[in-house]
Amino acid sequence: MPIERLREKGFQIEFLSHAQAILEVDFPQVLGELAEALDALTIPIEEIVGSGGGETKGTQRLRRALARAGWNKVVFEIKKMINNVERESQSHEVDHVRTIDGRGVVALEIEWNNKDPFFDRDLENFKRLHAEGAISVGIIVTRGTSMQDQMRALVRRFADEKGLASVNDLAALNLSPTRRQREDYARRMERPGVLFPEAWSSSFTQDKYGAATTHWRKLDDRVRRGVGNPCPLLLIGLPAGIVTFGEPAAVVENLMKEAAEEAATDPPAA
Repeated sequence: MPIERLREKGFQIEFLSHAQAILEVDFPQVLGELAEALDALTIPIEEIVGSGGGETKGTQRLRRALARAGWNKVVFEIKKMINNVERESQSHEVDHVRTIDGRGVVALEIEWNNKDPFFDRDLENFKRLHAEGAISVGIIVTRGTSMQDQMRALVRRFADEKGLASVNDLAALNLSPTRRQREDYARRMERPGVLFPEAWSSSFTQDKYGAATTHWRKLDDRVRRGVGNPCPLLLIGLPAGIVTFGEPAAVVENLMKEAAEEAATDPPAA
């Protein structure tokens, strides 16, 4: 089973409401495409830092791989009519949708770093679309527990390797901390033994990848409460091991440029 290799690499994988049986029997091609895209996924640390926490940059490679395999953005419109008079209309936009003729539809959302209520939105959307027969399975990809727990250490390693010693060094990374952020660095450095790399990495991680953002534990909390039930769900947590250091600067720069252009033309929902 292709998904088992992901578990071996540290991905968190959880199937709910018979999603595994549905995907393996009716959508083996879809499951294979998703596993292949995730198996090849790496996220340069420069994206995590340079995006300032931005959602689209951190997962640009995954989005592109899914798009190449035919996972496209779709707006589902559900209208209810009485005697040809429209009484109710709802639309649900899903970023990645894979349709297999004669089988059905699989919908996927990537929640790299939004506010955690976005999980409620995604799960409720999947529930409604499943109830209306529009989708067979919903999939959510987010930061896994290992990535969330190790995020500060990853950012600190980046600071050490770049030799960050003061706020002035952040300009070379195209980072412009606010006055509040600068004051936070200064407060942290008032503690004995805390130098700029530790102060900045701790502050950055807490500010951009804090507990109230989208990551595995927040998603798990919701599904345990029954949010999204009974829609069949596949939940995937990205592990810390896919974060890379030392990728060629030109490759990273091009990746971030493409992501910035995508964000400018198609900004994420508020």
